[in-house]
Amino acid sequence: MLQIIGMNKNKVIERNISLEEAKSSKYTWFWVDMNEPTQEEIQLLTTEFKFHQLAIEDCLEYVQRPKLDYYEGYHFLILHELQKLDLEETEIDIFVSDHFVVTFHMHRSPIISQVLENVHTDRRATKSPLHLTHRIIDELVDSYFPLMYRLEDELADLEVDQMKKQVHNAVERLYDIRTDLSKLRRTILPTRDLLYRILNSNRFKDISEHRIYFEDIHDHLMKLSDMIEANRDLASDIRESYFSLSSEKMNGIMKTLTIISSFFLPLTFIVGLYGMNFHYMPELTWKYGYLFVLVIMGFVTLLMYIFFKRKGWF
Repeated sequence: MLQIIGMNKNKVIERNISLEEAKSSKYTWFWVDMNEPTQEEIQLLTTEFKFHQLAIEDCLEYVQRPKLDYYEGYHFLILHELQKLDLEETEIDIFVSDHFVVTFHMHRSPIISQVLENVHTDRRATKSPLHLTHRIIDELVDSYFPLMYRLEDELADLEVDQMKKQVHNAVERLYDIRTDLSKLRRTILPTRDLLYRILNSNRFKDISEHRIYFEDIHDHLMKLSDMIEANRDLASDIRESYFSLSSEKMNGIMKTLTIISSFFLPLTFIVGLYGMNFHYMPELTWKYGYLFVLVIMGFVTLLMYIFFKRKGWF
């Protein structure tokens, strides 16, 4: 589905215009949004805009990392929007020149929909195609922060309540969090590099007028990068803590079982000795032999208990 808006010479946004009208001299620049495009709409990338075939291929095939390519008369950006629940990436492609912005996405984008809805009230976004591009990137980057904060909160919960959680379940959740952090990292670091290229490129016309805005996004991405690395380290530390707690609990259990076994070791020897039933064992015919053996077993157990206690094994 196509949505086209144009900025007329009176600096007023007009919506729902045709592509032929948008390309007329009535408008200083225009924005074409291709949302879940049909095959006929995809053909417009070639027939109407004459974009490079490599850029069109990147639009139609998923690209794993955000990137920036320069072409004659326009620039091509690939960005990623992250889903709130599973952090899966959906691709947003942007063609930007001095006279137009074309956004292309195979799936519905809440970010693009939000910018489209509010573009007429955003004076900065309507100044130029580059300002509008900044607005889209800014909204995308801002959407990463709630995802980052959510993972931080989950890590903080695991860190505070270590003793209250089952180690197996906690470690599984830690691995899930590290996977989510890796997904964020796979998107945020290339986007940070993309912003760095924009800021240090001479190919964008009048970039100096927009530098302060793109620097703000770059600062946000730097902050997100630092948060990701810090939380990856924290997740590793919490995992090691859980393993240490698990080992400590296991050692305590094994120590208890070993001490119990140690108690029974001499008792088993005594019982085994008098269970041999040799004929010439005087204790076997002694009237108080059974009581004597019980007293000896109790005395040995008491001595072992005192010895273990003094060693601090209890």
